[in-house]
Amino acid sequence: MTTTAPDPTTHATPAASGRSGKHWITDWRPEDEEFWENGGRQVARRNLVWSIFAEHLGFSVWLIWSVSSAFLVAQGFAFDAQQLFLLVALPNLVGSLLRLPYTFAVPRFGGRNWTMVSAALLLVPTLLFAHAVQQPGTPYWVFCVIAATAGLGGGNFASSMANINFFYPAAKKGAALGLNAAGGNLGVSLIQLLLPVIVGGAGIFGLVRARESGISLQYAAYVYAVLAVVAVVAAALRMDNLSSAVSRPREQLRVVRNRQTWVMSLLYVGTFGSFIGYSAAMPLLIKINFWVPDPAPLGTGVFFAYYAFLGAGVGSLTRPLGGWLADRYGGARVTLAAFGGMVLFTLLVLWTLTRLTPNPAADPAVALDNRAWFPWFLAFFLCVFASSGIGNGSTYKMIPAIFRTEAERATTPHTDERAVAVHEATKQSSAAIGIIGAVGAVGGFLIPLAFAAPWVADPLSATRGAFVVFTCFYVVCAAVTYAVYLRRSSAATSLASAGI
Repeated sequence: MTTTAPDPTTHATPAASGRSGKHWITDWRPEDEEFWENGGRQVARRNLVWSIFAEHLGFSVWLIWSVSSAFLVAQGFAFDAQQLFLLVALPNLVGSLLRLPYTFAVPRFGGRNWTMVSAALLLVPTLLFAHAVQQPGTPYWVFCVIAATAGLGGGNFASSMANINFFYPAAKKGAALGLNAAGGNLGVSLIQLLLPVIVGGAGIFGLVRARESGISLQYAAYVYAVLAVVAVVAAALRMDNLSSAVSRPREQLRVVRNRQTWVMSLLYVGTFGSFIGYSAAMPLLIKINFWVPDPAPLGTGVFFAYYAFLGAGVGSLTRPLGGWLADRYGGARVTLAAFGGMVLFTLLVLWTLTRLTPNPAADPAVALDNRAWFPWFLAFFLCVFASSGIGNGSTYKMIPAIFRTEAERATTPHTDERAVAVHEATKQSSAAIGIIGAVGAVGGFLIPLAFAAPWVADPLSATRGAFVVFTCFYVVCAAVTYAVYLRRSSAATSLASAGI
């Protein structure tokens, strides 16, 4: 029997519960090699491309405050370092909380439909941002509320990953999820690279200078509002819903009773929590500790804006590498190596910080002395980002592999029971991705707050103390990875032999 290519505009069988129409696919069998080669791959790839675009915009809006918060002072808003770090942290908190309902939305409404809704919701934080930054009298608490709405962009990641997880066969999930996540993660780097250019305050490595008219933060918000509309239209025209991606919230929440969900949540706090937390905090860390007067007309010391985007860029680009390495060598092994790298390079970042003098903005000589250490700080910090990106890719490969392994161990090969169990495992792993992603993103809230510890008067001392804590946490994550997924034991349920 010849398997025809899946066509989202035609259907061989009626969809259940009203799941029918032009953009609903009712027959989707990615594990069937013939089905996959005769059209399935092309459909999955098309949905992946536009999923990446929408998720990319979500990340950009989510992290728009990471760099714009530092420009608020230059625009005349009198906020101190602790207030700025809170503005950076709030979107991460809201984004982490939204990841769970966003995950449940995919089976409830369909991946295409929810991509349209989630992209349209990005108009809320962008347009509110554009209005507030043009009002000199906007109070701090209003900025906090608007920053919190940027968390809507953080939820996009969970729904996008859960959706793409349904489209790809198990053997290709690592690379597909890695590419999807990397495309989204690059939104962090791109907003940090382009926002200074768009608003006119700085440029790429200082090559683009500030406009004489000053900084116009609202321009960046308008650009992303327009792109959000483009994402809505693109999802409507080019993406599909899968009728097979059906699951009730109660069924999805069963994964909270699986201890593997919480083990992987801990590891994801270490990898993705670090990536998003460091990405959010890096512009302010550079500005506070390596401040140098800028010769541009504004004289605002925007040295931080030249290099802040590199961390998120490196972490994003190494994420698919982590997925590819996990497909080849096993996710647990790659994750353990990633945590080893994070321990080493975080210690080296801490070493450079011990050479700095506090409050460089008060003394140009101190600022120049600190700046001499900046290349070392940046190099080691980029290695931390690279390790976290590899760990992000490998952990997301581990999640579907764990649930599939558990399903296969409980069933007999080449039976209908096995096929049903594997399909249920895919739905469970998509739900787990949402929960793990939500817990992991909490790290993005805690890291900026750690750098602005209110009980430490000196920001540099707070930064040093935070990196000590982070290093200890990475050691714990490495130990857990080895003990749960790599250490051989006599127990029949050990996952070490499964090559997770």
